[in-house]
Amino acid sequence: MQLGGDREHPTIVISGSLAFDHIMTYPGSFQDHIIPGKVYVLSVSFLFDSLRRHRGGVAGNIAYNFALLGERPALVGAGGSDFLEYRAACEALGINTSYVIDVPSELTGSAFMTTDMVGNQIAGFYPGASEAAERISVLEVGRGAIFGIVGPTTREAMRKHAREFAEAGCRMIYDASQQVVSLDEEELREGIDRAWGVIGSDYEMAVIEKKTGLTVSDLVARVPFVGVTLGQHGSELYLDGKHVAIPPVAAEPLNDPTGGGDAYRAGVFKGLALGLPLELAGRMGSLAATYAVEHHGTQEHVYTPDDFVRRFDNAFPEYAGAIETGWLRGPVGREHAIDRLSSHIVRGD
Repeated sequence: MQLGGDREHPTIVISGSLAFDHIMTYPGSFQDHIIPGKVYVLSVSFLFDSLRRHRGGVAGNIAYNFALLGERPALVGAGGSDFLEYRAACEALGINTSYVIDVPSELTGSAFMTTDMVGNQIAGFYPGASEAAERISVLEVGRGAIFGIVGPTTREAMRKHAREFAEAGCRMIYDASQQVVSLDEEELREGIDRAWGVIGSDYEMAVIEKKTGLTVSDLVARVPFVGVTLGQHGSELYLDGKHVAIPPVAAEPLNDPTGGGDAYRAGVFKGLALGLPLELAGRMGSLAATYAVEHHGTQEHVYTPDDFVRRFDNAFPEYAGAIETGWLRGPVGREHAIDRLSSHIVRGD
């Protein structure tokens, strides 16, 4: 199935889950209630201090954060009979939803996430309409894209879209995220081998290593870009042999860590599309993540370009003035982004 019609070719395309999130927050740490010697009979119960239902899903979250940063990304996925309001909210932000198919016989996917206050998360996902996402082809839309992001959704859709983005010639970002637990060694290796970039949390990287034998160092040797998020400890980025450690930005206050990683991805790849040095792109991601975790819900935070730049300068005074508000008021041109990304490789930035 080829969707999209004659709409302007998007330069950032995101395949992944679209869902309504049911987010429960525990005001302590899960670790305090797990006895290492008793995990074979694990039975725990937590009293949550909040329960909320919000628009979510990894693809939707990343697209939302790209929109805040001036981009007009395209979503690829499937929505159910309850997706109309979600679609309207995306379109109001300039997000292209013409690659999202409707499945009226199903509900939109549902995520059930329990998070604690140090960034740990226990999640479950009902795919619902997402099962239809594999019917969508991204081959044509991928030909005009800067980045084609493959996020967690059904295994079949992830495999198909990773192959097609790679065949289309765009920079495919493989982001298995929560699906890393379900994917087998062959699926993970195929996604990694086709990728321009691989990104995940330190836990997800550990699962990849356990299943494939590939360490972060092995990934760095295989693909140009690798990103590892470390929760409250920041992140580490690698681009063509260069490594930088990115500090976190303090949340004021930390309300819900869910969705911080999705916002981080949008900030980093916006920065890379602009051609910024890795340490600046990473810091854009760090700040974007902080905005997200200061609110309950993954698409509830808002800011203007002026807000973002002002806070960036305050958070990173050594880089004050390095980000311009005009860069966040609209999409990065495709040719500009390709030239700047290519120059990263030539200069080793």
